[in-house]
Amino acid sequence: MATFTVNGQSVNVEENQRLLRFLRDTLRLTSVKDGCSEGACGTCTVLVDGKSAKACVLQTDKLEGKRIVTVEGLTDFEREVYTYAFGMAGAVQCGFCIPGMVLCAKGLLDENPTPTREEAAYAIRNNICRCTGYVKIIDAILLSAELLRAGRVPEAPKDWSLGARVPRIDVKEKVTGTGLYPDDIYLDGMIYGSAVRSRYPRAKVLAIHKEEAEALPGVVCVLTADDIPGQNKVGHLKKDWDTMIAVGDITHYLGDAICLVAAETPEILDRAKSLVRVDYEELPMVRSPREAMLPDAPLVHRDGNLLAHKHIQRGNPAEAIAKSKHVLTQRFTTPWTEHAFLEPECAVAYPDGEGVCILSTDQGAYDTQHETMGMLGLSAEQVKVRNCLVGGGFGGKEDVTVQHHAALIAYLTKRPVKVKLTRAESILIHPKRHPMEMVFSLGCDENGRIQGVAAEVIADTGAYASLGGPVLERACTHAAGPYNYQNFEIDGWAYYTNNPPAGAFRGFGVTQTCFCIESLLNQMADLVGISPWEIRWRNAIRPGQELPNGQIVDAATGLAETLEAVRPYYETARYAGIACAMKNAGVGVGIPDTGRVRLTVEEGKLHIFAGASCIGQGLGTVLTQMVCEQTGLSPKQIVYERSNTYFAPDSGTTSGSRQTLFTGEACRRACQDLRSALAETGLEGLNGREFYGEYLGKTDPLGADVPNPVSHIAYGYATQVCILDEDGRIQEIVAAHDVGKAVNPLSVEGQIEGGVVMSMGFALTERYPLADCKPTAKFGTLGLLRAHQIPKITPIIVEKPGLNVACGAIGIGEITAIPTAPAIADAYFRYDGRFRTSLPLENTPYTRK
Repeated sequence: MATFTVNGQSVNVEENQRLLRFLRDTLRLTSVKDGCSEGACGTCTVLVDGKSAKACVLQTDKLEGKRIVTVEGLTDFEREVYTYAFGMAGAVQCGFCIPGMVLCAKGLLDENPTPTREEAAYAIRNNICRCTGYVKIIDAILLSAELLRAGRVPEAPKDWSLGARVPRIDVKEKVTGTGLYPDDIYLDGMIYGSAVRSRYPRAKVLAIHKEEAEALPGVVCVLTADDIPGQNKVGHLKKDWDTMIAVGDITHYLGDAICLVAAETPEILDRAKSLVRVDYEELPMVRSPREAMLPDAPLVHRDGNLLAHKHIQRGNPAEAIAKSKHVLTQRFTTPWTEHAFLEPECAVAYPDGEGVCILSTDQGAYDTQHETMGMLGLSAEQVKVRNCLVGGGFGGKEDVTVQHHAALIAYLTKRPVKVKLTRAESILIHPKRHPMEMVFSLGCDENGRIQGVAAEVIADTGAYASLGGPVLERACTHAAGPYNYQNFEIDGWAYYTNNPPAGAFRGFGVTQTCFCIESLLNQMADLVGISPWEIRWRNAIRPGQELPNGQIVDAATGLAETLEAVRPYYETARYAGIACAMKNAGVGVGIPDTGRVRLTVEEGKLHIFAGASCIGQGLGTVLTQMVCEQTGLSPKQIVYERSNTYFAPDSGTTSGSRQTLFTGEACRRACQDLRSALAETGLEGLNGREFYGEYLGKTDPLGADVPNPVSHIAYGYATQVCILDEDGRIQEIVAAHDVGKAVNPLSVEGQIEGGVVMSMGFALTERYPLADCKPTAKFGTLGLLRAHQIPKITPIIVEKPGLNVACGAIGIGEITAIPTAPAIADAYFRYDGRFRTSLPLENTPYTRK
């Protein structure tokens, strides 16, 4: 028992428990986020007697007489200060880490009102952010200090036109903790659900003994595959993922659900899961693609171990390479990577008429609906999905993980239910970045002009398809690089194994093949006798020229401009590495890709509805600025509604850097009719009216028999430079990105900084080790970079006009993370002469000892 104060109020806690659980479950102070429950991420940070501490490791019995402060306990002025500062600095993206960051800031500024940048970074060293790259969070802390010293907060910006640096529309709810993620929702009568997972990567399930668990008081149900009313198999594209493994079937990885347990409390749930006994016949596992391709390999799936094969050819690369003056061939490898978003997967579902409603954190509400419909055997009208706030995704929340399980429990029990993954479960279950083995050959003439490229890629797609096929395809289509030549051939294979599945991850396969082509190009420059910058300048794709895939690029193509932007930094640094990249905006390759927006006028306010997830990239702010630009309305007259499947039209998944372009263009089109109506009467006179916009981006299928196929509506381009200091540590990364029109430069900079830091980890520190198909890392051992480890990052926005949709805006979410690793690798080659061909790079100051 202990007595202490929380936000100035005295509380008595009879039963010892983690402070995190008491604050959230009893006091409902949901600003205190549960990111890992392992003391590793900092999302549950509180102040204890003025010092930052992690609520997930504190026991209430140890807090006698202590003073606890959460974000809810800030003064009105402090809330105003931090909301303004974090908004104007661009420090808020997904928002899940932000309350913890704010309390670290308060703990610092209460003691030191004039901190240095280094002191601000050190204050948040125990708090992970996966979105922002920390730069703008540090900016926000320093701005908060200024405002607190001044004792006043300036007015918010009034200009919300395109190109204005405005705060995100959801800053306040994320800073103050009032915004709801699914785990923040507590419904009357809500029960708790979770899955019993497989004991073996590959085994036959012989029997499931659930009787003892069912007999435990407080257990509501124990469900098996036999209880599924519709189809057991789900899957983003290919329906190969078992909702639960049925008796007699074979498991595919350790994350497979064997049965679902629901109980009245989380404590009873944990006890009940331990009482379920499963009989298995353990079978040989498939650990790698090399094992998967053996003639006598066990079959991960009945139809074989090869998920996908992609072959792309244009011209005659074999002949072109053979005739080249200079030829290089090299083998490369890239590793598994964990998304490590701060919010573990969680869904709340409840009965809704004859069907269910799912409150979810995912990258596509309509995708979740489609998969759940098939499993439950219900119509679209009977399965409703609404996005809550999403605490990061990066591709890792495109597949269903808990949403369909929550829906099944709610549908069968007629009770509201919360299903949430622990951090350990999240690290095991959701799809990761594909590890790849790659061999690249590059031929150039005596002047460094690329003559041809040939390559092979082998990817481990893990236990299920997820988006493994499209990821392999994108890795292959972009492997040629953003250069002007037409002799290119690549073969790619993705194999099933009994490892955790691999799927979408920021960069979508291009991070892996870009590492190869850019590293070879740097070697080739030395062979030719010119600089790595010069070889790119000579080969860079320019408007009107053909990419290796045959597409003639448009006037918005700005690769050369990004090279020009970084040149002064590159040429004045002693140890500098360079790399370029391109990345599509939109699905492309002939697949229907549509953006949709519905604008409604209700009680003098314009409401924006689009069935597209905002996962921290700022889609709601982009659409709000587009409406302001097109109509002259102020942001106070506009309400952005979160994605749902029952009123917001389907605008596709938040993937492929597509939402700014596709949903943005749909919004622009809807605004045309709205603008005409506003000219006749004010907004008040339009109550009850709707305005609809739709945009279909038409492209040609891969391998289309046309001279110059249009593979994608648009591409973004980038050049990044890594500069090392004399000790071999990264001093600065300069990142120049062609974005067409920057809708909100503040957000664009944040995307660049976040992507750079994420791929710094990919290049230098991050590991997702597996031992016999089992992940061995915890959140705290993944190698995620922290605020005090970040070098200077210089984002350069290149705005190249020429795209005739979405007011010229090209998405930037993925490309920011693509050229970083090869630029870093080249910098280390210039530093110590070692050409590194695998990630994370070895023998650097960042290498774990």
